[in-house]
Amino acid sequence: MAHASRISSARVISIVFLAALASPIAAGGQTADRRTPSQGGSPKGSSLRTSWGHPDLQGVWTNTTTTPLERPDDLAGKAELTEDERGKRSAEVAARVSFDRRSAGNVGAYNEFWMERGALNNRTSLIIDPPDGKFPAMTPAGKARLDAQTARRKDHPADSWLDRSAYDRCITRGVPGVMMPGFYNHNYQILQTQTHVVLVAEMIHDARIIPIDGRPHLPSTIQQWLGDSRGRWEGDTLVVETRNVNDKAFDPGGALFAVGASVRLTERFRRTGPDTIDYQFTVDAPEVYTRPWTASTPMQRIDGAIFEYACHEGNHAMPNILSAERANERDGK
Repeated sequence: MAHASRISSARVISIVFLAALASPIAAGGQTADRRTPSQGGSPKGSSLRTSWGHPDLQGVWTNTTTTPLERPDDLAGKAELTEDERGKRSAEVAARVSFDRRSAGNVGAYNEFWMERGALNNRTSLIIDPPDGKFPAMTPAGKARLDAQTARRKDHPADSWLDRSAYDRCITRGVPGVMMPGFYNHNYQILQTQTHVVLVAEMIHDARIIPIDGRPHLPSTIQQWLGDSRGRWEGDTLVVETRNVNDKAFDPGGALFAVGASVRLTERFRRTGPDTIDYQFTVDAPEVYTRPWTASTPMQRIDGAIFEYACHEGNHAMPNILSAERANERDGK
């Protein structure tokens, strides 16, 4: 019971912190209207190509959705929903994940007004390979590392700030988490030149500068939070390969969804219309999973600009989490 009380205090504060730090809230101006997918299409006469001939991926996009990463057990063997099934299940999922629900002893976080859930699509999972829509099995080493981390966090949720995740600490969601949809701020601005593609993620203001001029990857001794990305065009598809990720973020299946230093991430961006990008990524992390897996999280163009996510500058949660844990310790919890 002592552990449960300690974890509950830290988690509740952490949830409130994550919701509060999204800058649209701080800016006092973001509502669901700002996140409405654009209905205007591309500028009149646009060929969906840049002036130098590359497919034009530029703009502000969102991949937010309530479609789960893994296929639910009750949909085993079913890759897609009919439109009627999607409509019925969409309402059920929205009710299940809603922050408007409260339970005894759980104060929750912000209500659903602040969320940007997106909608359920017709696929039953974002994972498209393996075909069953499930993660492949973890390796023994990956499972052992995750179990050890879980046990450590259970007994030591907040001895210091180092016990909190890179997400709690406003550093990054890591790889592939930076590109995965969630509950808010999963919006991206893409800019292009003839030699680079720049991708700015609204969540935790991560920015990725991706050369597409054929230069080699950095040496493996130079490791970064989001790794070292290199892009190339294969027809009309931008293929981005990322390696050299550091090993400071590890949280497979959690809020970060970072899978450690062994990961090799391959992303594919393909413009499919004035307001849509087909986006897929493949995670190859041989120290964690027994085989690669691929997810598809389509992007839809939205009106408006990326908001500042002033997380580091306003991280009031960290001292609150740590002071709450010290209070728990004084109370013998």
